[in-house]
Amino acid sequence: VQLVESGGGLVQAGDSLRLSCAASGVALNNVTMAWFRQAAGKEREFTAAIWASGFQFYGDSVKDRFTISRDNANNIVYLQMNSLKPDDTAVYYCRLAGQYWGQGTQVTVSS
Repeated sequence: VQLVESGGGLVQAGDSLRLSCAASGVALNNVTMAWFRQAAGKEREFTAAIWASGFQFYGDSVKDRFTISRDNANNIVYLQMNSLKPDDTAVYYCRLAGQYWGQGTQVTVSS
C-alpha cells in the first residue's frame, strides 16, 4: 500500500488549496480515509474523515471550511481547503483505514 499526497504550497490567508492523496495497492471504495495535520512543534491532529458510505466528519477547527471527498474510480481522496488561515499551516497527511500514512505535503498560509 502506498499513499502519495500532493497539492500543498504557500498561499495567503483567505486563499484555497486542494490536496490530493493517491492510493496504490488497495481499492479505496471500501475503506475509511482521513486527513491529519501536524504543525511545527505540535502533535498530529485529526482534520477530516470520509467513510465508504460517504459520511464525513471534521475537526472543529476546519468544520465549514474544509471538505473531504473521494474518487473511487481513480483511487484518490481530496481535501478542499477554503478560507485558509495562518493557523492551518502544517504538514498534511492522509491515512488509510487507520493503518497507513502518506509522506505528507506542506501547507503554509501567510498572513
